[in-house]
Amino acid sequence: MEQFPQFKPEMKKTHTLLMPQMCAYHFRMIRNLLVRQGYKVELLETTGPQIAQEGLKYVHNDTCYPALLVIGQMIDALKSGKYDPDHTALIITQTGGGCRASNYIYLLRHALKSAGFGQVPVASINFSGLEKGSGFSMTPKMMLQLISAVYYGDLLMLLRNQTAPYETDPGRSDSLCDKWVERLSVQLAGMRGLFPGGMKKNFEDMAADFAAVPVCRVPRVKVGVVGEIYVKYAPLGNNGLQKFLESEGCEVCMPGLLGFLLYCVCNGWIDVELYGGSRGKALGMRALTDLLCRQEEKMHGIARQHGFWAPSPFLHTKALGEKIIGQGSKMGEGWLLPAEMMELCDSGFLNIVCAQPFGCLPNHIVGKGMVSKIRKIYPDSNIVAVDYDPGATKVNQENRIKLMLAVAREKLEQQLSPAADPQPEEPLREPSAASSM
Repeated sequence: MEQFPQFKPEMKKTHTLLMPQMCAYHFRMIRNLLVRQGYKVELLETTGPQIAQEGLKYVHNDTCYPALLVIGQMIDALKSGKYDPDHTALIITQTGGGCRASNYIYLLRHALKSAGFGQVPVASINFSGLEKGSGFSMTPKMMLQLISAVYYGDLLMLLRNQTAPYETDPGRSDSLCDKWVERLSVQLAGMRGLFPGGMKKNFEDMAADFAAVPVCRVPRVKVGVVGEIYVKYAPLGNNGLQKFLESEGCEVCMPGLLGFLLYCVCNGWIDVELYGGSRGKALGMRALTDLLCRQEEKMHGIARQHGFWAPSPFLHTKALGEKIIGQGSKMGEGWLLPAEMMELCDSGFLNIVCAQPFGCLPNHIVGKGMVSKIRKIYPDSNIVAVDYDPGATKVNQENRIKLMLAVAREKLEQQLSPAADPQPEEPLREPSAASSM
């Protein structure tokens, strides 16, 4: 078996860790936590067509687009001359599973060797026991910190996305996000704000801060964004999709990263129900699901108390998904992706962009493949599936989205027209309840 260099504990003092960006607030907190534990970490936020081209040199075009981009971004950084390859290491997250999430690290190591950086070690952040020989280990303390960062990152994303499009002082919401990322990073590193009492206090203070931002609520098209986890969140993966939608005058709703974490936990007990296995494991996973969901409900409840819309409880989202797809479907984003589309439609976000890598067969099935079923349940849903890959141009992608937005604007105008039939009020839609579109 081919041997690759491992990240060793002593490298903590001698090596700089390069980490790819995905979720802006979550990953910045993770980076800050690692720095406060003594690691030297830089978050890679480079963009541009050269990254995909760099990836194509070392990763086959049939391999999924997110893998190609992450590997291209890391090799591009190593070739930039900014880092000493003999004192640089790479770090990536791994979730396990039957697709790219398990294969990134192996593809990356082979690409490094081909690019002449075979001496650069790769470390893994994972909850599934992968890479047990690495000098970078996931401790219970770190696991608790990372899970807390997921809650806080999700709430920042939820509050910011409902405030920024309406603020009268542009940039105020983003400044608040920066402030809270730094404050929460310090707290988490000091083992504060990790438990229910401290989290509740932070949730309330965060929601109050955003509720105090001066806004002018005007009707806007509301767009939900779903898809493969990297392409959904990472601006590098989706060509700055959120920025584009906001430039078109939209309010954007992105389901939180907590949903993906809960999806992974739920699969632990769903597998036992479907295929058999340890009942003890199933009970443990169910208990963990309930624990995580209780904290989710507190977070969303506090957001609502301050006048913000919040999504349905995760288990309700899961139940909505069961109407159109079996729970045994868990390749790619599996049953979670159509469940999120169902929840968005159920909550009034009928305009949806489904962002998917062109070469990701599982997500084409559970994404684009479920659209017709969703439309049967929600006839007014306005869903566009957009492929992202090295051969797709940004102009074509944005044109497809603009067609969807044209339909959405027409429906919004009809809804706001004095001649239109009065629409029943939607519950819990304040303060962004200007329209259900």
